[in-house]
Amino acid sequence: MTGAGAARRAALAGLLLCAVSGCGGSPAGASDGTLDVVVSSYPLQYVAEEVGGEQVTVTNLVPPGGDTHGLELAPRDVVTVGEADLVVHLPGGLQPGVDQVLDQQPPEHLVDAATVADRGADPHFWLDPLRLAELGRLVADELAALDPDSAADYAAAADRLADSLAGIDEEYAEALAPCQGATLLATHEAFGYLTDRYGLRQVGVAGLDPQVEPPPSRVRAAADAVRESGARTIFFETAAGSSVAEVLAADLGLDTAVLHPIERVLADETYPELMAANLQALRTGLVCTG
Repeated sequence: MTGAGAARRAALAGLLLCAVSGCGGSPAGASDGTLDVVVSSYPLQYVAEEVGGEQVTVTNLVPPGGDTHGLELAPRDVVTVGEADLVVHLPGGLQPGVDQVLDQQPPEHLVDAATVADRGADPHFWLDPLRLAELGRLVADELAALDPDSAADYAAAADRLADSLAGIDEEYAEALAPCQGATLLATHEAFGYLTDRYGLRQVGVAGLDPQVEPPPSRVRAAADAVRESGARTIFFETAAGSSVAEVLAADLGLDTAVLHPIERVLADETYPELMAANLQALRTGLVCTG
């Protein structure tokens, strides 16, 4: 790390320590009496808002349409994290800047989303709706610890969220049952949790970071997988562009379709709507028996 980088990290850590220990900061809780919840990606925001309802104020460190990968915190963000009543975060390398700040000064109340994820470097656990429901119950438990008088409300909201997510899961399971074993060819290797849950096979042209250009060897491997499996569609995400998908589609005679990893989410987009759009794209684009 450069001297400037080390100094910046130290400054951020110092700001967080000051924020948490009360160096002129605000008392716990938002000024309107709600609990301050800070999250580090849209899926975590969705869960916190659904479970907390009107009793929480949720701040997402990633702005609408922003890139979740490699998020770096500005000093004001570090203060926001330090003053939060609850932080909901997925550690493990997706956002090393956030990981480092939280390691320097662990929040008193933290929901570690890694407890519902088990695919190592792949962060996209929310593409399995049942895992997202598990996160909802963890958030409800931490909110109840902060606000015992409302514990029943948080538990009931987590139950409602779980029912809604179970409905999404049932729709996927039923619609994709004829597609068991089908190859999901994607430019961004973000759909491992989805393919594991619903019996599909993921082939990614690029790795987990959509901004990293795939090497020729991976492109050749993807082309071989297409020829072997008979896949007819290459899925790409709008935020990363379609150039790789278009080149492969032209070379191999494939269709292209959008599949959303639910990372870069616009202000008017929601998790249920994006999951519904993804299901429609899969049913149209995969090779299924019915």
